[in-house]
Amino acid sequence: MSKIVNIKNKIKNFKKIITVPGDKSLSIRWVLFASLANGTSKAKNLLMSEDVLAAIKAIKKLGIKIVIKKKECKIFGKGIDGYKYKKNLTIDAQNSGTLGRLILGLLINSPEPIKLVGDKSLSKRDFKRVSDPLSKFGTKFKLRDNKFLPLKIYGSSKLKPIKYLENKGSAQCKSSIIFAGMRTYGTTIIKAKKSRNHTELLSKHLKLPISIKSGKKFDEIKIKKVKKINTLNYDIPSDISSSAFFIVLTVLLKNSELIIKNVNINPSRVGIITILKKMGADIIFKKIKNYKGEKKADIKVVGAKNLKAINCPPHLNSGAIDEFLVIFLVAAKAKGVSYFKNLGELNHKESPRLKWAEKILKNLGVRTITTNDSIKIYGNPNLNLKFNKKITIKNYLKDHRVFMTSIIAALSFGGTWNIHDKDSINTSFPNFLKIIDDLKK
Repeated sequence: MSKIVNIKNKIKNFKKIITVPGDKSLSIRWVLFASLANGTSKAKNLLMSEDVLAAIKAIKKLGIKIVIKKKECKIFGKGIDGYKYKKNLTIDAQNSGTLGRLILGLLINSPEPIKLVGDKSLSKRDFKRVSDPLSKFGTKFKLRDNKFLPLKIYGSSKLKPIKYLENKGSAQCKSSIIFAGMRTYGTTIIKAKKSRNHTELLSKHLKLPISIKSGKKFDEIKIKKVKKINTLNYDIPSDISSSAFFIVLTVLLKNSELIIKNVNINPSRVGIITILKKMGADIIFKKIKNYKGEKKADIKVVGAKNLKAINCPPHLNSGAIDEFLVIFLVAAKAKGVSYFKNLGELNHKESPRLKWAEKILKNLGVRTITTNDSIKIYGNPNLNLKFNKKITIKNYLKDHRVFMTSIIAALSFGGTWNIHDKDSINTSFPNFLKIIDDLKK
């Protein structure tokens, strides 16, 4: 039976300090790097969500020992060639596109075929975008309908380096090729459209043989075969994608103030901050620190008095790709018409998110014009739903961001909401509703 959250009242003004869980992208990457290290790596503030637990289960199946205590995770790495490849091995990525795509890059030299499966949502996402470049290394794949999970990967002992153009702005595809390059003699060269760069930064911090030449729209990444990876002890910063929901809630609430502690503010991830500031939001970074290649800070947000529309520059898209659903709520209350374009990548997420944006905004009474890769939002600064306006959100492929965006919309604009599939948040942010409750107190 579907678990439903009912919201009947808007949230009142607040002045709070909160902490959100560890960054999901960094948590999954730490698990993978630590599994390849020589020795024991430790992590604090590891995100204990279904996606990260799926990564832990995956490397356990590859023969790596893990010990999880209340505040610390230990991974006992066996080196770059330390995986054990059993016959008839199946790895379940569950809902995690990051895990599913990245781990394939590490499995390209498996002497045994490995089956990769995922849940209903992940099984509808495009894996050909990863299998195509990985095939160039000499690995073979068999995909359902030549595109989807489940798939089988047939590794090769005769890998060759490749040159590849990654022009979708997908950090998952880029990272998968980087991992494959670590297993391959010679130099793999990737010309990659700008996207989040956690894999590169961790590789540089670990002093792996990687070089990055940064351009305006594309980066050139060169990676050589890795002989050894040192252990990685990591206090994982908080997730800016998770923080985004509370940032927007505060922006939409006049006379409110919020500080979110110790958040990852990697420049490739702060597109939401840039966009919201252009729309009139009052957001500042405090106590900025460099940490193992990444940047982190406390984020202070003050409720906005006047929000203005934006013609969003497409070069900001990759740095905000996971946050657009909740950004659209700000556009709904901004003065004027906001325009977001070149967003086809949103339809390759857990659900077709542009369609869901249109549905949520329509429920709010906000006019939109939506295409396959763009949306115009006709903002209403006085947006405020009557109590008897009933809205139901369901059948969204359990996309955690659709659920959380709907919660923020309900708390910000009023109405009576029934939001199904509460368990969807377990993939990325299990204690989301607890923090919401804390803000209500």
